[in-house]
Amino acid sequence: MSVNELELSVVMPCLNEADTLEICVKKAQTALKEFDISGEIIIADNGSTDGSQDIAEQLGARLIHVDEKGYGAALMGGIGAARGRYVIMGDADDSYDFTEIPRFVEKLREGYDLVMGCRLPWGGGTIMPGAMPWKHRWIGNPVLTTIGRLFFKSSVSDFHCGLRAFRREAYTEIDPRTTGMEFASEMVIKATLKKMKIAQIPITLYPDGRSGKPHLRSWRDGWRHLRFMLMYSPRWLFLIPGLIMFLLGGVLGSVLLVRGIRIGDIIFGTNTLLICSMSVLVGFQLILFAAFTKIFAISEGLLPQDIRLIKLNKYFNLEIGVLAGLVVTLVGFGLIVSAFLYWRAYDYGPISYPDSLRMVIPGITAFTLGIQIIFSSFFMSILGMKRK
Repeated sequence: MSVNELELSVVMPCLNEADTLEICVKKAQTALKEFDISGEIIIADNGSTDGSQDIAEQLGARLIHVDEKGYGAALMGGIGAARGRYVIMGDADDSYDFTEIPRFVEKLREGYDLVMGCRLPWGGGTIMPGAMPWKHRWIGNPVLTTIGRLFFKSSVSDFHCGLRAFRREAYTEIDPRTTGMEFASEMVIKATLKKMKIAQIPITLYPDGRSGKPHLRSWRDGWRHLRFMLMYSPRWLFLIPGLIMFLLGGVLGSVLLVRGIRIGDIIFGTNTLLICSMSVLVGFQLILFAAFTKIFAISEGLLPQDIRLIKLNKYFNLEIGVLAGLVVTLVGFGLIVSAFLYWRAYDYGPISYPDSLRMVIPGITAFTLGIQIIFSSFFMSILGMKRK
């Protein structure tokens, strides 16, 4: 059989899986043989010390040594060496049934780019007793999957299922970068953002056959998944919190500029106005962070082009940004001057602080916002510059 005839590469990351590697490889071999799938089995070894390498070679699997540590690193090493048109990946701890391979291949043959297994019951999957700790089943996986579906409008019901298949060309387009457990999230998120065709197959998760501790570290790896999702979604990390702070501070502050607010025996006055000012400034800064991150990520190819951003750039450029910033700065400066004149009218003596602060606080706020707009316009132009 020539290299070009390979249809499927089965990639298993491996770190001390001597207890279960043989059964996983044999299941994969049986599936390939019974359904006449031309393929290979690749063991991406991440530094095993229990004889896993010998088992892989004795069974006729291709052994790939991956020096860089990490789940994602091992998979990237194995997938990079794959010769099949399609690739299916799955853990070598016997928690996944590799005799399910033909179901995944069938979906790939239908034209799907990514085929996800789903272990979770609400996606049709089955979790056998003892196969998944309760905190993963009821907290970790559901919460992270819900966040992923919300942030990226993904249809995937189980973001972190380790049994999944994909076209090798699709994997190249996804271009994963993360070397840890968040590799699983990255693949789904990028495939979703690139509008690839994604299918799901309900599967059964079995208790793993390891005699040692699992490689997954619940809180550390859960945080890495969440961190990646946040970093890949400037809208939820920066824009939405920024808009909430900016609008709340702006609306409440506008009311307090006219008069104080009494709720029962509590009076909200100029001290609250100062907090509103802080909220406006911090909120606006977060909005700018969202813009900076989006522009940078698009220019580096980390996120796809955003049509809305392209349309916005037609109306908002460096010159308009600088002009708008100058106007807001002058408004702020005018309010500060008005406060100074108010003080001078009292011969620089004692004055009504509530009255003066209702000019000083918005003045300083507008002046600061204007400066932010001017220099942020320059920075966004730098980020958006075309480069080779």
